[in-house]
Amino acid sequence: MSITPILHLVTCGSVDDGKSTLIGRLLAETDSVPIDQLEYARRTRRGGSTIPVGEIDYSLLTDGLEAEREQGITIDVAYRHMNLPNGRRVLIADSPGHEQYTRNMAVAASNGDVAILLVDAARGVRPQTHRHLTVCALMGVSTIVLAVNKMDLVGYEHATFEEIVGVVKTTAARLGINDLVAVPVSAFAGDNITRRTHAMPWYTGLSLLEFLSDWEPPARPDVEPLRFPVQYIVRAEGNFRGYAGTVVSGTLQSGQKVVVADSGRTAIVDRIVTLDGDIDTAVAGQAVTVTLDHEVDVTRGDLIAADDQDAAQPADRFSADVVWLGEEPLAHGRSYLLVSGSRSVPATVTNVRYRLDVVSGHEHAARLLEMNDVGRVEIATDKPIPLDPYTLCRDTGGFLLVDRVSADTVAAGLTRHAMRRSFNVVPHSYAVDDDARRLLMGHPSRVVWLTGLPGSGKSTIADATVGALHALGVHTYVLDGDNVRTGLNKDLGFTPEDRAENVRRVAEVAKLMKDAGLVVFVALVSPYQADRDAARSLFDEGEFIEVYVDTPVEVCSERDPKGLYAKAAAGSLPNMTGVGQGYEIPSAPDLVLRGTGSIEDSAAALVRAVLGEDQ
Repeated sequence: MSITPILHLVTCGSVDDGKSTLIGRLLAETDSVPIDQLEYARRTRRGGSTIPVGEIDYSLLTDGLEAEREQGITIDVAYRHMNLPNGRRVLIADSPGHEQYTRNMAVAASNGDVAILLVDAARGVRPQTHRHLTVCALMGVSTIVLAVNKMDLVGYEHATFEEIVGVVKTTAARLGINDLVAVPVSAFAGDNITRRTHAMPWYTGLSLLEFLSDWEPPARPDVEPLRFPVQYIVRAEGNFRGYAGTVVSGTLQSGQKVVVADSGRTAIVDRIVTLDGDIDTAVAGQAVTVTLDHEVDVTRGDLIAADDQDAAQPADRFSADVVWLGEEPLAHGRSYLLVSGSRSVPATVTNVRYRLDVVSGHEHAARLLEMNDVGRVEIATDKPIPLDPYTLCRDTGGFLLVDRVSADTVAAGLTRHAMRRSFNVVPHSYAVDDDARRLLMGHPSRVVWLTGLPGSGKSTIADATVGALHALGVHTYVLDGDNVRTGLNKDLGFTPEDRAENVRRVAEVAKLMKDAGLVVFVALVSPYQADRDAARSLFDEGEFIEVYVDTPVEVCSERDPKGLYAKAAAGSLPNMTGVGQGYEIPSAPDLVLRGTGSIEDSAAALVRAVLGEDQ
């Protein structure tokens, strides 16, 4: 069977290029707007509008937020439905034009089939034009319609149109965009929007509406790999257990041998269940529930694929392109949540390969990405997951990066390929394990993570506690922030991204030492909650004790054992925590120690926390 796809249309371009007006006219002239909205657009006017009351202000038909009306720009993605003359439905995403909201535009393009890229004929091609074209190429938008708008403002000059088309085609060719069609239009006057105009006799192509009506999606390959992400486990009477989701690629057939990509377990498709009854075959775009011939461990987020050479292979290292959306820069070494479909797994950006200049196409060496930057990165996930190249399957190759503390989406990512080291590095399991070493030591092995402002007393408290534990025969070690920076981390500075990497390395070393059976004390400022949470995630329940040494900054400044506060006051230490950079107080520490209290009391509290019932 075949499914008539909805045409996902995204409009993009610089501010004031006329996107909202163009889409509003398309909606109005295809009878896709309710009468009350048309009447609203006849009566209502923005400040400074020159459109007479009684005529339709088409731009009002797509603006969805009050803030947009006040500023006169589109800052969010406005979605509208339109019906083409041939009966196909179109979902229009009117994306923002301002550079600050490129992240919104990336969201709009992520599902786009066709993009209408507007350029103001009077202003010409601007940097944001190249940026939007780059994002469309990255997101896999297959067809680009270059709408050179406001041709009425340049006297419908053919030369102006050709000049703009030439510049955009050069960028499109560099980005690998082969299907680009240019149409000269005037959204305000209605030229070449829903019907061809006589104002530009030199143009003999189709109007925008005609082009959209004639457009057909690219033919799918004869053989596509089966991809069925599990969204929900369905349980019902009679011991029914099914796996619900949408076939995003390939064909799923009853009796087919499939593999759960995450675990490698295989099974036979027993039934394909829909609301209208069982079917023998499900194709891409169909939502179904699948049952298997025998019990297999399948959970939400798992990927079911065909058991053949195209089966997705789990990996934990990926090369990916990202559009950075976060207001804070991408921090090299910081842990985020990677979300792909219904799957969520901790992941770390281990390397920034380059930042892409969206105008020239030059790949600049970079250590971080700022908001709206596009770049190539390397990502490590905490466990192997099956991610396809984005060019093979959008649904299983695209992902989001989410801040682990704020839950804000900070990046849209597109997997390019799994890295070889994912398959060449295989951890070895030894006969003498953690439990054997703990038994030999005669005490539990844990990591005690002391965090607090510089001068709060972390190292002093750690030293006293280690002395007390040593007297009890407990094997300990201290990883002190300054000490590790003289060796292991001597290459790192004190920027947020370097602090994230500093915490990551120390946490990994602490984990190895904990596995060796030691009680490891980490005395590290570690000012950011996200980095501390990432460190905790490496350990099992009860193995990680976060201790906040609570000392007022005034007391720390008076102590100033290393002279850091004096340097910060003199302006020679701009990245000083608590002065130049902020400190995020732990939201739920396991233990709070008062840095102004007795060292002996603090050490005794830590000893009790470390030994617990074994004291």
